[in-house]
Amino acid sequence: MKWTLKCQKCGREYNGFKIRCDCGGLLDVVTSLEGDLKSLINSRYTDIRRYLHMLPVEEEHLPKITLPITPIVHLRYREREIFFKLEYLMPSGSFKDRGTYVTVSRLKAEGIGEVVIDSSGNAAISFALFGKSENLKVHLFIPAYTSAGKKKLLHALGAEVHEINGSRMDTHRAAEEYGHGLYASHWLNPYFIEGTKIVAYETYENIGNVDYAIVPVGSGGLFLGIYKGFRELNQLAYAEIPTMIAVQARGYESLCKKSREKATLPEGIFIPEPPRKEEILDALQKTNGFCISVGDGEVKNALDKLISMGFLVESTSAAVFAALNVLIDNDQIERGARVLLPLTGSGLKNV
Repeated sequence: MKWTLKCQKCGREYNGFKIRCDCGGLLDVVTSLEGDLKSLINSRYTDIRRYLHMLPVEEEHLPKITLPITPIVHLRYREREIFFKLEYLMPSGSFKDRGTYVTVSRLKAEGIGEVVIDSSGNAAISFALFGKSENLKVHLFIPAYTSAGKKKLLHALGAEVHEINGSRMDTHRAAEEYGHGLYASHWLNPYFIEGTKIVAYETYENIGNVDYAIVPVGSGGLFLGIYKGFRELNQLAYAEIPTMIAVQARGYESLCKKSREKATLPEGIFIPEPPRKEEILDALQKTNGFCISVGDGEVKNALDKLISMGFLVESTSAAVFAALNVLIDNDQIERGARVLLPLTGSGLKNV
């Protein structure tokens, strides 16, 4: 695969590892995929390496930790066909391992051995795990409100943790201003989106087309990755691009009307100013999608239901199921529709 980094603002192109253009613009990985899906799939593998030809990586620089293809559980629920993608079964317990995998591969290729990450918890755990495996020095910035279970896991992994008394935005700013190591957070990192797009490839190979993808949106890395993956599949296999639905936490909306209520449970999406907001809005517009926000009552009910169904997830994961129930109640998801719901993080971290 041929690829380059391209600035959204000025069009300048780069190779190597870079977070922002020199002009301040955001960067995208622009890929040139030659052939069709069947010819590009590496059928020797039954894990993430199956899709190496779709990723901006070289095999000699891959991390030691190899990611699985996460399972999909199909349930008929309220007269709809729901496909739960179990992203919480990744090695560190969240989908963030996808973005970390590609990011660490690029860091290895460039010989970069020290990075700075800001996170509400899951990305920090992911980078702590990969850092331990790859002897990569990682400075982790997390909000002080991060759940105690996640903090304990970070310390068990031997991570260097900086707790910030303030909002998720304050944590982001503190990490960017830190003077040691390369800032490589998923908020801006274009390589992170390349990792998350593989959710779409795995989904399509497993179950074919879906009508809707309901995705939690904090910084937007998973949402934009899934959208990009389906766009590439449309080119490679004439797959349909689903209607994209963005789920935000009530009180932290940036894509739909701001609520007076402020959620306290889905901490992974407490991001009121995602840096790639315009890209997310563009994806919603192009797929006839929309944003929905959910509050603590809906999230708690959804979490209880998911656990009773055998999905041991955290509150942020339950936000998409809460949104699904609201949408069905409002007749916004038609009967018989095929709906993809990624369950993004493990509830075991909060024990």
